[in-house]
Amino acid sequence: MSVSVLDMSMSLDGYIADSDDFLGGEDGERLHRWAEDADGPVVRFQEEWNGAGAVLSGRRTAELMDHWGGDHNGQPIFVPSHRPPAPAARWGYPLVTYVRDGIESAMAQAKAAAGERNVQIRGGAYTVREALAAGVLDELQIHVIPVLLGRGHRLFDTLPAEIELDIIEVINTPEATHIRYRVRR
Repeated sequence: MSVSVLDMSMSLDGYIADSDDFLGGEDGERLHRWAEDADGPVVRFQEEWNGAGAVLSGRRTAELMDHWGGDHNGQPIFVPSHRPPAPAARWGYPLVTYVRDGIESAMAQAKAAAGERNVQIRGGAYTVREALAAGVLDELQIHVIPVLLGRGHRLFDTLPAEIELDIIEVINTPEATHIRYRVRR
């Protein structure tokens, strides 16, 4: 059975991007620098990312990333949005689907496309909060980076209710603490 997994790097103070949508630091990549380490858990995380069957992404993230060129490592991309897609996504990217009837429908379509493989959630704090509120997000893989950004976009800025999580696994490295949670139902 397909599982939906949010995979996100986050500063210790809860930010996933600065005010200009960069990932912190002078080079704009501080929150992703941990993934440059080719050893340790990075290999396992990359295998999981590449082994997913589909991606669900927030619209803003999808557009900032130019829809990853039309697919995410060959995986179809589902984007929940109330507005129609921009021309590139509409005509040039056949594996990108904009879903206009809500997060539940977008996740159901992503899981159907993924089959037995996981659905990776890529970016979009609003989309993540909507998925949590709708009960369609199964797991969270948070890479907590030892930096305090102090400003920008928070992942869990506002939630409609308290959401209980169970810790599945914790991996400590010098670059990040990787915590995987299951959303308690």
